[in-house]
Amino acid sequence: MADAIKSMTSRQRVLAALNREPVDRTPVCNPTSVATVELMDLVDAPFPQANRDPELMARLAATSYTELGFDTIMPVFSIIQESSAMGCRIQWEQKDNWPTVKMREPIWETADDIKIPADLCTHPDTKCVIEAIKILRREYGDEVAIIGKTMGPWSMGYHCFGVEPFLLLALDDPGMTKLCLDRMKEATVDFGIAQVEAGADAVTLPDHATGDLVSGDYYERYLRDLHAEFAERIPIPLILHICGRTVDRMEHIAQTGMHAFHYDSKNTPAESMAIVGDRISLVGNINNPETLFSKGPEEVHAAVIENLEAGVQLIGPECAIPLQTTVENLKAISQAVCDWHKNVA
Repeated sequence: MADAIKSMTSRQRVLAALNREPVDRTPVCNPTSVATVELMDLVDAPFPQANRDPELMARLAATSYTELGFDTIMPVFSIIQESSAMGCRIQWEQKDNWPTVKMREPIWETADDIKIPADLCTHPDTKCVIEAIKILRREYGDEVAIIGKTMGPWSMGYHCFGVEPFLLLALDDPGMTKLCLDRMKEATVDFGIAQVEAGADAVTLPDHATGDLVSGDYYERYLRDLHAEFAERIPIPLILHICGRTVDRMEHIAQTGMHAFHYDSKNTPAESMAIVGDRISLVGNINNPETLFSKGPEEVHAAVIENLEAGVQLIGPECAIPLQTTVENLKAISQAVCDWHKNVA
């Protein structure tokens, strides 16, 4: 069918794939981060500055399109921008590492402690994201899909309560856990809508109920309905991101009304597509540590083909790529997609 479809821009291609509509070729997309040390050096936009300066953030993010041939630009490299705005202490690290929340210094202990600051979207670390999206929209217009990122309340629970205390709360007191999630969700919505207004075409929503920490039953109990609410309240396509083995919750994820699920290489393309069918698009799932970081273009090519042959709608890395990943391996993703479509045509 692709050879009968009029040639699309990258933006048109991505939006069509998110809506499970026909495309001229499968888009290449990473809705988390494609930042690498090599790309930082190429455009002189290093960490940690590129996480806090909108001009540098936009410059580094644009390399996914200008250098790697991806169909998306996603300027939020970290998962801590709104946590910083809410008062968490941040370790900003250096060029070769991501910034992190200081987990041993939680800011909340109970639901009564939860306060979403009035300056959530005007704090320097969230405003940076909003301004970077505006810069990218001005520079690239409708040429390429601009993707934002707003963290889900489960992830914020880890950051603001600490991972172990929050998981123990979910185990011991479901009612209190749901109350905490309900209060934190407004930060997810507010920051997401601010990015929509800045010009984002879609928004990634990472919510780290990962397969190694949280069961599929917990996903259904705590997050399915919340994620459905986000799909209703944030008025552009949402891309849910959860790491790990997640086939035990893909049925629930497919019921949320989100446009796409960014899935991990711990789930095979064929089994994942068999579960979600045509209810939600899949994005992924090229392995980061073993394939993109440790192997070469041939192995990357094989992983891309496995996803394409399974019918995965958007191809890209499974998560934020290791910062030491080579540009050669990242370019191999888009090259493999183009080669496959030429052979199919």
